[in-house]
Amino acid sequence: MSRIGKNPVEIPAGVTVEVKDNVITVKGKLGELTQEYSDVTVKVEEGNVIVERSSDFKDHRAKHGLYRALVANMIAGVANGWTKELELVGVGYRASNQGQKLDLALGFSHNIVLNIAPEVKVETISDKGKNPIIKLTSFDKQLVGQVAAKIRAFRKPEPYKGKGVKFVGEQLRRKAGKSA
Repeated sequence: MSRIGKNPVEIPAGVTVEVKDNVITVKGKLGELTQEYSDVTVKVEEGNVIVERSSDFKDHRAKHGLYRALVANMIAGVANGWTKELELVGVGYRASNQGQKLDLALGFSHNIVLNIAPEVKVETISDKGKNPIIKLTSFDKQLVGQVAAKIRAFRKPEPYKGKGVKFVGEQLRRKAGKSA
């Protein structure tokens, strides 16, 4: 039984949800998101979105919880937005941005210049004595996570000193160095 799929998703004020031809459209103050769905039925009733499945096949059970979670993330995104923060740990690791261009110095011979999607707002914070932080904000949770993962993939944290690009608050698994 899907416990997540059974919970209705509450629609906050200022957000509209439309269901038409197997496509869910969510509009809010921050933007508009659409999602196709299959094998489940989606209804909007009394300020709630309800996802129901037609049978107990394994595929239907899996999609029941999936689409409910996707709709909940879409509604939360257009109402409040999503934020991911990345921290650059390492000597000489820097980040700066001009508009949607992110310039990263991660210890390679050349800087990495990354064009960020226009839906994602990028901000870099560089305080003296602290590690640089890249702050990504958008109404699309999937897009923010994808951009953050792409930035992290340039230089993943290594297990000995922890140098690299990591999420703020991420716990790294550290290894002991050579024993003399």
